Amino acid sequence: MRLEQLQAFMAIADTGSFQQAARRCGVTQSTISRQIQSLEAELGLQLFHRSAQAKLTLPGERFFPHARKICQEWHSAREELSNLLEGKQPELCVAAIHSVCAYYLPPILRKFCRQYPEVQLRVTALGSDRALKVLKDGLVDLAIVMNNRLLTSSAEMVVDILYNESIQVLMAATHPLAQYDPVPWQELARYPQVVFKDGYGMQRLVQDMFAKYNLTLRAVLELNTPDAFRGVVQEGDMVALLPESALFEARCDPKVAIRSLPPPEPIDSPATPSTLNGIYPSLAGDSCWNRQVVIVTTSDRLQIPPIQHFWQLVHDFLPIKVASG
Repeated sequence: MRLEQLQAFMAIADTGSFQQAARRCGVTQSTISRQIQSLEAELGLQLFHRSAQAKLTLPGERFFPHARKICQEWHSAREELSNLLEGKQPELCVAAIHSVCAYYLPPILRKFCRQYPEVQLRVTALGSDRALKVLKDGLVDLAIVMNNRLLTSSAEMVVDILYNESIQVLMAATHPLAQYDPVPWQELARYPQVVFKDGYGMQRLVQDMFAKYNLTLRAVLELNTPDAFRGVVQEGDMVALLPESALFEARCDPKVAIRSLPPPEPIDSPATPSTLNGIYPSLAGDSCWNRQVVIVTTSDRLQIPPIQHFWQLVHDFLPIKVASG
């Protein structure tokens, strides 16, 4: 059974004439006749009385509502896809790490909403691993995350680097480590660490950084927002390794101190975990410890105008914001 056969059937049922149905469908009357004959042969029943006016038979009447529903569904499907290509999608969903949501995205979101007022923008702050999972599951359209090649290596993924940022040490202003800059790794390992929760790329990066130097990570507390880290380390001996963008407000807080880390050893060091080069390629050959932030989507989504436009806005504005920040 083919769609054109159903369309021919509906046209004859509506007009009561093979000739008028042919004109409506833009084909010859003989073509319409062949389509109906083929449909009747497949169903094993006659659908029309052949008389001065083509009237539905009893099987034709029973078949009519089903044919109409199929044709309506086809029309709705075509209209929805056409609207999608014209940028008329109802919403655009973005998952991004907390620092990007808080400091970099707001002006981009305002600009997009002005240019696509009919598209509802939904933004969720998530850890990198979780953001990439919901992207793969089709729950969001784009993800702005810490790079992880193990999760973005599939053929349909499109990954662009946005920026690199250094990893620094956050501690109380009165902490013993505040005397150092950079903070020696052996000294850093003596103190309890506050880390991001499981599912955040930063947790894995910190674990790999300690493993590189064969040091034990004393993780005593897991958090998931930059503000929470600052509140926890203001008093006591706990410290945290955080990306630069998570420390904007901390720089104005007299209760905390921010210090740098020694440059990483060469990437061919025997102590370097094999995952380091695969997950954090930005570390190789760098003069400081850093993380790489990327924007990710799938190739099919980049064909949709609102998604493509948001992708371009991020590329146009985010590097400027990072540089000025």
